[in-house]
Amino acid sequence: MTDMRPVTPARPAEPAPGTRAPLSPIDVLAFVCQLFAFGTLAFWGFVFWSFPWNVVVGIAAPVAAIIVWALFVSPRAVFAVHPFVRAVVELLVYVSATIAWWSMGAAWVGIVFGAIAVTVGVLAGRRRFS
Repeated sequence: MTDMRPVTPARPAEPAPGTRAPLSPIDVLAFVCQLFAFGTLAFWGFVFWSFPWNVVVGIAAPVAAIIVWALFVSPRAVFAVHPFVRAVVELLVYVSATIAWWSMGAAWVGIVFGAIAVTVGVLAGRRRFS
């Protein structure tokens, strides 16, 4: 037993330039939450509003959310912002989708989505900082 050398954990290798780190299940869940939020905003716009506003809101709401997401939250965001600002913008998109479900009378869908989205967002955010 004295012949064994002490083992120290090695830091994982960084991905080669031009490649990405492999996707984790948290990354996939975060992407699904994003798609669900954008789809919710489109659904809310087309279903909740009367014609002709349903066409306008059904297209404008998810497009606005996608633009804000691309500017501040996306992995290749246009503006490099503080992680707190990034988390607030992400939370605002999720809150808007939750409020959309509440306004359509499906409060439980909004509550479940909000809980899942916040949990996945916290896990993904903690993973980014580690």
